[in-house]
Amino acid sequence: MSKTKERIRDSQLRYKQGLGQNFIYDEDLLASLVDAAGVTKEDDVLEVGPGAGSMTKHLCRAAHHVLSVELDDRLIPLLNGFMADYDNFTLVHGDVMEINLPEITKDLRKPLSVVANIPYYITTPLMTMLLTSPLDIKQMALMVQKEVADKVLAQPGDDNWGMLAVRCQYYCEPYLAMDVPAACFTPAPKVDSAFIVLPRREKPLVDVKCEEDFFRVAQAGFALRRKTMTNALCAAFRMERAEAAHMMQQAGLDERIRGEKLTFEELARLADVYTAWKEARA
Repeated sequence: MSKTKERIRDSQLRYKQGLGQNFIYDEDLLASLVDAAGVTKEDDVLEVGPGAGSMTKHLCRAAHHVLSVELDDRLIPLLNGFMADYDNFTLVHGDVMEINLPEITKDLRKPLSVVANIPYYITTPLMTMLLTSPLDIKQMALMVQKEVADKVLAQPGDDNWGMLAVRCQYYCEPYLAMDVPAACFTPAPKVDSAFIVLPRREKPLVDVKCEEDFFRVAQAGFALRRKTMTNALCAAFRMERAEAAHMMQQAGLDERIRGEKLTFEELARLADVYTAWKEARA
């Protein structure tokens, strides 16, 4: 039994299913995950959800400094005790979705590396928040459900191709670092997980006139997956079919194509046409 697991047992702490608490205690696996995250002594790390500190200590050995944000107040004394020997560790008690991240990370080296074993119930909101955050992020290394990893890595035309893939690939170059079976966790979740790494792009994947409009148009296409993009434009932006069909023609697209089939380049062209249409009506 690992020392971390012994500490959890001795503290008589019960895992909170509502907080998505599934911990890894395999030291070799933890070391491999930190290695896959690409953290070096030049990096300061924002860790989300340190749990019992199993991965945190490996991060502290690899990084210049680690700042961990933990929501569960029961784990704070355990973490402080376990990490007492690491002078490059800072613990913040709070909800990562509500805390002022720029403020608590202001003294850390930039750009930051983010490492997280994300509770499944906040996976998409947290990823979206980090992707659009004002934080200067070098890359993210995230433990997520396998099905979420499949969605992040999906390509146009895939069943999993959707807004999560669009957002992640627009800002980052995600790749699968490692599959992590459910049996590696305590307690074991009902599904397998995956460790994905998302290095931030120097600039977004495609150039668009307005990022907000780009994501609006993409969302319109995925909102009505079985309808044509022309119909999706009509529904999302309350335009006449003739207007939507003309917009598709201007973007060089077949008006019968479904939104879920559009590539990044095609979405970008259509978004720019939509932006011009919107500005002309203002």
